[in-house]
Amino acid sequence: MDSRCSSSAGSRQMGSHGARSSTPLQARTDSYEEKKKCISDVRRTFCLFVTFDLLFVTLLWIIELNVNGGLPKQLNQEVVHYNYHGSFFDIFLLAVFRFAVLILAYAVCRLRHWWAVAITTAISCAFLIVKVILSKLLSQGAFGYLLPIISFVLAWIETWLLDLKVLPQEAEDENRYQSLLDASTERAPLLHPGPMSDGQFYSPPESVADTDEDLDVKPGFF
Repeated sequence: MDSRCSSSAGSRQMGSHGARSSTPLQARTDSYEEKKKCISDVRRTFCLFVTFDLLFVTLLWIIELNVNGGLPKQLNQEVVHYNYHGSFFDIFLLAVFRFAVLILAYAVCRLRHWWAVAITTAISCAFLIVKVILSKLLSQGAFGYLLPIISFVLAWIETWLLDLKVLPQEAEDENRYQSLLDASTERAPLLHPGPMSDGQFYSPPESVADTDEDLDVKPGFF
């Protein structure tokens, strides 16, 4: 094992001098390919915010249930005996809808387009505006104002994050990676020389010093 490691280390040292100029470029392309296989940092932040949207609306709804008469009683009133004009259960379902669509589109399918978040935001805004106009939520205290406003603001923040942060950042990373690939392909002929011709292999001429000494005839021998 030690001999294998030493031989491989020696071969890497021998090859490092020839590939020294290409190593940083290759390392950057390899690191980007590894990042491309997983979710980017900005996309992960977006998915965390979508999860926060669901949890925050759920928390506010649970607090509203406890304040207005207890959790079991209010669950029975708002879920089992659902009433569009006085129930907050549909606002919770709207948050679940946003979470399911956005996580499926941008975390599971890794979509690189804004149409999914545009659909969720448009449906959320239309539903909340109609509910505030037609329902009696504003007469039910602070939660009648808080839950629709919070849901409305969170939906638009998700749109802002995706359209102005996630998609431009990933497009910039993709352009940078493409430029690295173009640079590596341009430098490839310089890094890999062609096969050596037969004229490059030669042996030095034989020395003629010994032959000259053999040709000198001394007069004492005859």
